[in-house]
Amino acid sequence: MEYRPLGRTGVQVSPLCLGAMMFGPWGNKDTADSIRIIHHALDAGINFIDTADVYSGGASEEIVGQALEGRRDDVFLATKFFMPMNEGDPNQRGGSRRWIIREVENSLRRLNTDYIDLYQVHRPSPDTDVEETLGALTDLVRQGKVRYIGSSSYSGSQIVEAQWASRERNLERFVTEQPPYSILVRGIEEDILPAVQRHGMGTLTYSPLSGGWLSGRWRKDSASAPASSARPSARFDMTSPANQRKLDIVEELAGLAEHAGLTLIELAIAFVINHPGVTSAIVGPRTMEQLESYLTAADVTLSTEVLDRIDELVAPGVTLNPDDNSYGANELTPAARRR
Repeated sequence: MEYRPLGRTGVQVSPLCLGAMMFGPWGNKDTADSIRIIHHALDAGINFIDTADVYSGGASEEIVGQALEGRRDDVFLATKFFMPMNEGDPNQRGGSRRWIIREVENSLRRLNTDYIDLYQVHRPSPDTDVEETLGALTDLVRQGKVRYIGSSSYSGSQIVEAQWASRERNLERFVTEQPPYSILVRGIEEDILPAVQRHGMGTLTYSPLSGGWLSGRWRKDSASAPASSARPSARFDMTSPANQRKLDIVEELAGLAEHAGLTLIELAIAFVINHPGVTSAIVGPRTMEQLESYLTAADVTLSTEVLDRIDELVAPGVTLNPDDNSYGANELTPAARRR
């Protein structure tokens, strides 16, 4: 597996990043099996793992910590904070200094490590000054508890604001951004990817299979709503015109993949990591079989003809269903623009 520069940090990471959201009660409840999957990913050349405090209420971080025992220094380890960790306490969440300083200690304990390579803000906060968050994260870097800091699901303007604040206040800057990106969700091509590239940041994209739409799980001839009640209904409502259009395009993409000698999964992941603005695509397997189906995509290079056909099906910068966008704290939605 060939490695890539993570922005301008000098760090080299694999084009596939192992997402750990499915390790624990949210996905694979078998800890031993989850650890085997992590070890197999590392043995295959993946040197990048991404998790978050909120995944399975901290269990994901604990599983990753167990799996990395004896292998910690070989892995670029990323985690995130921001989401509620206690629904009854409004201060156990967000981007405040009070919470960041407390929660990083919890993540370090669960991960069984004394440093985090990349500590990311899981979502932007409209009611917290970015300097508040950056100031606390800067202290963690200077203390050696965190090596680098990053953002997730920021809009283009929020990315620029954070970079400006870092420069003006002499604070650590976000070196990565983590947005959603897939063939069906291309909105970041219009604004976010250019902003990230201009500021020399790495881009870690999540959901390259668009929440399962590009895994072959739902096809035109067997379209039924996903069973998981945890999924946002608007994204998976098979009666909506936008999702019906997605089903039509999945059929076209499946034929395109077959013609190119690829699986639909390989086509989808290769599309993401073939973009020059993308550093790594986060893949989140629940089973060993799923991981195996992802790994082969790291060596796929799509031809110009295939990329042109994808652009015909979904134009650059277009997200077929706006409900699939999850960045910018909804600041770009029609409701947020109304006076």
